[in-house]
Amino acid sequence: MMRAYKFLMRPTVRQEQALREMLLDHCSLYNGALQERRDAYRHVSKASIKYGMQSAQLKDIRAFDPVRQGRWSFSSQQATLRRLDKAFQTFFRRIKSGETPGYPRFRGANWFDTVEFPRDGDGCRWDSTPHDPVTRVRLQGVGHVKVHQRRAVAGRVKTVSVKREGRKWFVVLTAEHNQPEPLPPTGSVIGIDLGTASFLADSGGGFVPSPRHGRSSAAKLEAAQQALSKFPRVRRDKRTANHRRAVEKTAKLHRKVRRLRLDHAHTTALALVREHDFIAHEDLKIRNMVRTATPRPDPARPGVFLPNGAAAKTGLNRSICDAGWGVFLTILHAKAESAGREVMAVNPRNTSRQCPECGHTSADNRTTQARFHCIACDHTAHADRVGATNVLRAGLVRRQAQPA
Repeated sequence: MMRAYKFLMRPTVRQEQALREMLLDHCSLYNGALQERRDAYRHVSKASIKYGMQSAQLKDIRAFDPVRQGRWSFSSQQATLRRLDKAFQTFFRRIKSGETPGYPRFRGANWFDTVEFPRDGDGCRWDSTPHDPVTRVRLQGVGHVKVHQRRAVAGRVKTVSVKREGRKWFVVLTAEHNQPEPLPPTGSVIGIDLGTASFLADSGGGFVPSPRHGRSSAAKLEAAQQALSKFPRVRRDKRTANHRRAVEKTAKLHRKVRRLRLDHAHTTALALVREHDFIAHEDLKIRNMVRTATPRPDPARPGVFLPNGAAAKTGLNRSICDAGWGVFLTILHAKAESAGREVMAVNPRNTSRQCPECGHTSADNRTTQARFHCIACDHTAHADRVGATNVLRAGLVRRQAQPA
């Protein structure tokens, strides 16, 4: 079983400068490899360059430029080339499936923030000074960097990555370890219904309020983005000090909202996993739910469009994205796997329209966003709780139908 760990690094001034140079050189390698692929395809021969061909050139590149490219780990440079190759593989796969993806683009210095070391001990070493009370990670060309290790790393470290977020530096580890001991059974099963008014409602009648981190920070974000919009779009090295401060302030606010949303998802998922053996949820297609409203041309007046509820749909999309359902469900499945719990996704069709008492299904049963009133048996309840109850029943039926 693989598990990821993310720790804050505390580099010295010289080490931070070396880390920035490492990112710049890997970004240059990425862009150079991309340019080579573009030029080869534009040639009359329409040549196709693969990862193996570019990886074989690394030895000559390092010998030609020992001060920059020859300074860093060979394996990390191979990982950067694999990253580009993966982007092309994804691009061609999406074309074959009928989609319209964007061609892999060049990366600017501000858009290349991660360098991966594929194997611990090859260009890097986690816990490089085991007899030192301070944990350090050794990176080739950088040195032994202090790490603020908040918890122990279980298992064997497989890969090490260095990531920049604003002015902070992080080390991300992936460790392989045996399946942990499952939590003791509780005998409890539950269904959850995700929403925007409340983050989730469960079949037991409980509600988790929606924190709305994005909405609570909207005023500060709007002011920061308006201040940033006053500066012209210029290259990074041509920005003034005020421009750089405006960029940093906006990015810092966005990172804070992301961390708050992630913390809420972890806390909520952990509580569910600890209290219940079986958790059922709707199999939501979030990407389809947040699509923009389709324009409605007026057939009588060419060039004129009819009202299509785009403003309301935009507000709903913003609320769905602010809730972070996708992140929460990913964390829930990961924590359930570690704890030996079972999480099952069910078809969300008519879960909020079907009466849990008599089984009658009608759109008229849900008169408002929060109120459910069955027109057949007069059963009344909160609409989200009805949805969670139906989700649990569908999950239990699917669970029993699975082969032993």
